[in-house]
Amino acid sequence: MFHILVADDDTNTRKYMRAVLEDAGYTVFTAANGLEALDMMKKEHIDLMVLDIMMPGMDGYELTKELRDASDNIPILMVSARQLPADKKKGFLVGTDDYMTKPVDEEEMLLRIHALLRRAKIVNEKKIVIGDVVLDYNAMTVTGHGQIQELPQKEFLLLYKLLSYPGQIFTRIQLMDEIWGMDSDTGWETVTVHIGRLRKRFDGWPEFEIISVRGLGYKAVKKA
Repeated sequence: MFHILVADDDTNTRKYMRAVLEDAGYTVFTAANGLEALDMMKKEHIDLMVLDIMMPGMDGYELTKELRDASDNIPILMVSARQLPADKKKGFLVGTDDYMTKPVDEEEMLLRIHALLRRAKIVNEKKIVIGDVVLDYNAMTVTGHGQIQELPQKEFLLLYKLLSYPGQIFTRIQLMDEIWGMDSDTGWETVTVHIGRLRKRFDGWPEFEIISVRGLGYKAVKKA
């Protein structure tokens, strides 16, 4: 059973979130601010955090940044009354995995939590399985169709990133920053080159496809 920590300074919100999540089968812990959340994480194993932004002592932005600076990759869903694009952008910049605005739709929140937990499982196991195809992060190999392909590092990381979030569009700059690093002198055009190599390498493989989204970037589609 997954353990979820709800951090929100509003008592009624904490009670509501606890009821919704427990009804969905999760074990729920609560905290009134970021400092309490950190203390709770020292005492209990937490699989995912539902986090408000505006809290006294340590707000959601500060808590998220502290966790990411400490290389803690716990999935974080920010749920806030702040609806401006700048607020959402700041949330993603400090390291949140997803963002919803209050009042939340219960069903949508549960679906997002399920997706975040699934992605975290992929990251922890460091393998992606699509039908008979297996991407092994530790070996940087793709196994399928009677062959094992050991990919160059950047190609593998690019494919692994796209297939970790099937259907999600990533811009060339996003992929450039994550795979090559924000300080890289390489231009974003190299992403296009690597995408082309991946398409050629896996041409005819029916399990997945890398699609160009005009004016935006790329996404991977699982077909198995």
